[in-house]
Amino acid sequence: MEEKILKKKKNGMTVLLLTICIYILAIASLIIGVKLDENPLIIAPSIAVLCLAWIFFCGLKVLKPQEALVLTLFGKYVGSLKEAGFYYVNPFCIAVNPAADTRLSQSGDVNSTKSAGALSVALNADGIQQINVSPTGKKMSLKIMTLNNNKQKINDCLGNPIEIGIAVTWRVIDTAKAAFNVDNYKEFLSLQCDAALRNIVRIYPYDVAPNVDTTGDGIADEGSLRGSSDVVANRIREEIQSKVTEAGIEIIEARITYLAYATEIAAVMLQRQQASAIIDARKMIVDGAVGMVEMALERLNEKNTVELDEERKAAMVSNLLVVLCGNHDAQPVVNSGSLY
Repeated sequence: MEEKILKKKKNGMTVLLLTICIYILAIASLIIGVKLDENPLIIAPSIAVLCLAWIFFCGLKVLKPQEALVLTLFGKYVGSLKEAGFYYVNPFCIAVNPAADTRLSQSGDVNSTKSAGALSVALNADGIQQINVSPTGKKMSLKIMTLNNNKQKINDCLGNPIEIGIAVTWRVIDTAKAAFNVDNYKEFLSLQCDAALRNIVRIYPYDVAPNVDTTGDGIADEGSLRGSSDVVANRIREEIQSKVTEAGIEIIEARITYLAYATEIAAVMLQRQQASAIIDARKMIVDGAVGMVEMALERLNEKNTVELDEERKAAMVSNLLVVLCGNHDAQPVVNSGSLY
């Protein structure tokens, strides 16, 4: 399906003024016909014009910036109006927008209760909340919109269940494909976002893990959902774009909005992270303490402050390590007697 842009239809004001003039002339002719002894040659055409001229009003279309109309005539696609203006088209043309009544958790799908009709809330098969508003217009929005899909529970490459949510920024660039290539382009986009998110998340671990290849080159790397969020988001965007091109949709950006372990393993993983942090901290403390002990022994030997045999050096090293590596402040013990 190729998009046809109708650009030479901006004559809505001219047709409006002509139709009003026709109505004025028809009314004047009807009055004259009645005054001329009800002349049927004047009254009949005037009544016919008054009854049928309203059809021209059906062809008047007004578009605001970043709006479009997809027009069909007796089931045949005739073109799309995409520029702001006052148009006149064939009065029998019908605007098509299969997603006009679909409301997802996204920008651009919020209607005020004053201008909307009856509201109905429902959950589709995927658990996505939809708010159907009736009646609605058939204009297709060309604005940049953000789809905020619900959080999903997905297993990462190590089998750990995680909860993740994404926000996808998108817009319609081909109105014909959006209207005719898929049944409902908004629902189609939402489902493709869910599928792409699952495909990409299953490649990465939540945190950096050894012997994990996330790029597909056969070499282990340090990619992870938590540490490589930009790379993951870009791969999700490319995955979605490859699926929705035929629907006339452009994916501008995809971002991870929520990332956490699932509740059933969150406490265990928190303990694991705490243990890892404690081990790293202890390692740093021991490395620093050993360096300080080495420096103390070297300074004592350089200045010949005191001569210590191997046994006394071992005792000194032990005492210094206990002091430097302990969790609590050292309690000094003063030896008032001889060292020996």
